[in-house]
Amino acid sequence: MLLLEGVPLFYLELAIGQKMRLGSIGAWTAISPYLGGLGLASVVTSLYLCLYYNIINAWSFWYLFHSFQSVLPWAACPVNSNRTGPIEECERATPTQYFFYRETLNISPSIEENGGIHTGQALCFLLAWVITYLFIVRGVKSTGKVVYFTATFPYVVLFIYLIRGMTLHGALNGVKYMFTPKMEELGNPATWINAATQIFFSLGLGFGSLIAFASYNQYHNNFERQAIIVSLINSGTSIFSSIVTFAIYGFKATVNYENCLERTRILLLNTFSLAEDSITIDNVFEMIEKLNTTFPEQFAELSSKLEDCNLESELSTAVEGTGLAFIVYSEAIKNMPLSQLWSVLYFFMLLMLGMGSMLGNITAITTPLRDFKVVCRISNEVFNGIVCVVCLLLGLGFTTTSGNYWFTMFNDYGATFSLLLIVLIEVITVSYFYGIKRFEKDIEDMLGHRPNWYWKIMWGGVSPLLLIALFLFYVINYIRGGTPTYQAWNKDVGKSEQTEYPLFGQAFIGLLLVSSVSCIPLTALYVFCQRRKHPQRHKQQRTGVAHQLESKTMAFIMDYRMEQWQNNNQPFVFSFVFLCEAKLFRIFIMEKILMFSE
Repeated sequence: MLLLEGVPLFYLELAIGQKMRLGSIGAWTAISPYLGGLGLASVVTSLYLCLYYNIINAWSFWYLFHSFQSVLPWAACPVNSNRTGPIEECERATPTQYFFYRETLNISPSIEENGGIHTGQALCFLLAWVITYLFIVRGVKSTGKVVYFTATFPYVVLFIYLIRGMTLHGALNGVKYMFTPKMEELGNPATWINAATQIFFSLGLGFGSLIAFASYNQYHNNFERQAIIVSLINSGTSIFSSIVTFAIYGFKATVNYENCLERTRILLLNTFSLAEDSITIDNVFEMIEKLNTTFPEQFAELSSKLEDCNLESELSTAVEGTGLAFIVYSEAIKNMPLSQLWSVLYFFMLLMLGMGSMLGNITAITTPLRDFKVVCRISNEVFNGIVCVVCLLLGLGFTTTSGNYWFTMFNDYGATFSLLLIVLIEVITVSYFYGIKRFEKDIEDMLGHRPNWYWKIMWGGVSPLLLIALFLFYVINYIRGGTPTYQAWNKDVGKSEQTEYPLFGQAFIGLLLVSSVSCIPLTALYVFCQRRKHPQRHKQQRTGVAHQLESKTMAFIMDYRMEQWQNNNQPFVFSFVFLCEAKLFRIFIMEKILMFSE
C-alpha cells in the first residue's frame, strides 16, 4: 500500500502545492475551475476531523489530571453509596472500563438517549481548543515553533516506554503476536480498505494539508527527496510505535491470562479439596484433564464455572479504537510499579500527539480559505480564532452522554469514503486531464529533472486502478453490511453490545458520506451554470479590470506566503513532524494496527 499508493500520491500532492503556491481550493481551481469542489471537499473532510479529534484531547486532559493521585482512580472499583461493597456496574465490567464509560463519558445506554453535557468533559474540551488556538494564533510562524516540542517529546516517551515495555513480563508475547501475519485476512477486502485508510491518515492524503504545507515551500525545493524520506520515516515510526504498543499489550494480556489461570487453580483446589501445591499455573490444563477423567460427575457440575483461559484470545481482544488508549493502556499502566509516573508520561504524550495532529488539521482548513479575497485580508489572530470558536461550538455535542456514539459515527463514516474518492479524482485529474507530460514539465521546472518511470507508472495506472478497486469494495461492503451498527454500553452486563443505528442515525451517516464529496459535482455544476449565464465574461482572457483585481489579489496572497516563509523557513520540517504525529496518534487512538497490510 505504501509503495503503490502512499508515496506516489504523497509526491503528487506536494508537487501541486509547491507549483500552485495556493491551498487546496485555489490549487485545484487553478488547474480547472470545475475542480474547485475537490479542494472544498478536502476542507469539509478536515473540518469533520477537527470536530471530533479534539474531544480525544479532552479525554487525555481528563486522564492526565486524574493521574496525580496516590491511587489511580481506574485501579479499583469505587465503593457504592451504602459503603457495603463496590458499585455493581464496575463489578460487572472492570475498573478501567468503568472509569472510561461512567466517570469519563457518563455514557448513555444508546445514541437515542441524551442526558445533557458532561460538565467536566466540556471544560476539558474548552481547554483543548484554547491551547489549539494559542498554538496556531499567528499561523505558520507560531505552529512551526510548537511542533518541534509536540513531535520530539512523544518520541522520547516512546523510547522510555520501549525500554520499560520490553522488560515487562509477557512483552514478547505481544511482539510475537504483532509480527505473526494472518494470511486469511488477505482475502478480506475490508483489510485493504483499512490499510488504505491508515495510509491516507498517516500521510495526510486527501485532506489538503500536504498541499497547504507545500504552498509555503520555495519554488525549487526538492520535494521528491522529501516525499521519499518522510514516507519511509513515517512507516518506520509506525513499526517503532507498534512494537511499544504490542509489548505493553502483551504484558496486559499475559497478566489477564495468568489471573484467569490462578482463578481456575483456586476453584479446582477448593472444589476437590486438594493440597495447595498440587496445582500450579503451569499444570492447570493438565490437572483439568486429569480431574475430568477421575471425577467425571463432580467435574460436570463444575464445568459451567470454569473460565476459558486463552492467551491468544486475550491478545486478539480490543486492539482498536479508543479502548486501546483509554482502557487497555490504563489497565496495563495500573499494574506497573510507579503507575502514576507512567500514567502522567503516557497521557501527556498522547496529548502532545493529539495537539500536533490538530495543528495540521486546522492548517488544512485555514490555508485554502485564506486564498479567498475576503478572508486573506483578515488578520491571523482573528481568522484562526473564528475557526476555533466555530469548531468548539459544533463539537460540544461530543461532550454529551451520547457523544461517544456520535464520535464513533464521525470516525467510521466521516472521512474514509470521501478520502478514497478525493484521492482517486486527484490522480485521475493530474494523469488524464491535466496530463502527465504537462505535469512532468512542471516538476522539471521546479526540480531540474523529470520524474522517472516509477512515478509515471504509479500515477497513470497502478494507483488509479487500486483506488477504484478499493472504492468499489467499500461501496459493496457498505451495501452488503445491512443496517449500520455501533457498540452501545450496557451497564447491566458491564460490556458493550452491538446495536443498530436508529433511522435518524442512518440518515446522518448518509449525510456524512455525501456532504463532503457532493462539493465536487455541485461546484462543477455551479461553474458550468455561471459560464452558461455569462458566456462573454468567461471568454475574456483575463483582461481589463477583472485581470487587475485578480492580479492584485494573487499578489497579496503571494506576499502573505513569503511573509510566512520568512517567519518560518522550514515548512518541510513542519509537515514532516505533523505526519509523524498523525501516524502515532492514529495508531494509539483510531485504528487497528495494520502493519501487515500496510
